[in-house]
Amino acid sequence: MALDYYKILGVDKNASDDEIKKQYRRLARKYHPDVSKLRNAEKRFKEINEAYDVLKSKEKRANYDQFGSPDGNPWGAGGFTPPPGGRSSQGDDFGGFGQGSFSDIFGKMFNQGGSQRSQRSPFDDPFSGGPKTSKPEAQTVDVSVDLEDIYNGGNKTFVLTMPGQQEPKRLKVKIPKGVKEGQKIRLSGQGNQGSDLFLKINYKKHSLYQVEGPDIMLDLPLTPWEAALGTQVSIPTLGGKVEMKIPPGSQGGKKMRLKGRGLGNKAVGDQYVTIVIKIPPETDKKLAALYEKMKNLSQYNPRPHFP
Repeated sequence: MALDYYKILGVDKNASDDEIKKQYRRLARKYHPDVSKLRNAEKRFKEINEAYDVLKSKEKRANYDQFGSPDGNPWGAGGFTPPPGGRSSQGDDFGGFGQGSFSDIFGKMFNQGGSQRSQRSPFDDPFSGGPKTSKPEAQTVDVSVDLEDIYNGGNKTFVLTMPGQQEPKRLKVKIPKGVKEGQKIRLSGQGNQGSDLFLKINYKKHSLYQVEGPDIMLDLPLTPWEAALGTQVSIPTLGGKVEMKIPPGSQGGKKMRLKGRGLGNKAVGDQYVTIVIKIPPETDKKLAALYEKMKNLSQYNPRPHFP
């Protein structure tokens, strides 16, 4: 049974090309298997693409509106299978490709004769105009991207060695701002033998930052006196440096937030700064004497909860 392409896209039969295109984009985003969690997403995505492939083409759409099939098949997109040999229930001869052949019947139905179609090879699809060809299977390649490129987005050039090929391929790719790790970018026709190529995004390990979802984590080393007295520190972020005030008496492990300095496009994460107290690795006599004085002056006990 032929599919109702207008119903699949949710548009009227008189819908304009722009309306069809807009509705297709909305549904494709909703049901894309890489982002949708709906159980039937993959099936719906295939139906949506099939429907759009027909309705975006004036010729295919005209054939579909007239015959119920994008290739002009009057029996619908499912095709028609004649009985093997002999005659049909209506007495039409389906044996061989000579007199009374499939193309002759098609011509009689529309008073056109079968002279043009009968010249085709018996191995061709009589309604498609040529033999069927299948598209090569899509390929997926992992790529590593700097966090700075993820934060800002923009064009990036990759040099990739495709599976089954010896010569590397140079590709200029637009990286969407805030693209998630594990997400795939589709490059139509860039794979082997004209297949589609999917680039799977991996985040490169950074010397300063850790990534947790859309949020960026940064350790901030402070000396004991900076933590005790308070200070102002220039904090690095993916978008540039930001001045942060450290209040007096700050404890190790304390987290402070820089809003909107994380990853993302519309929903942007934050950057979290965690204080880490660092003791000088070498202690001279004067500093040791100062520590001794602090010990004698202070009555602070950091372990009152210990038994």
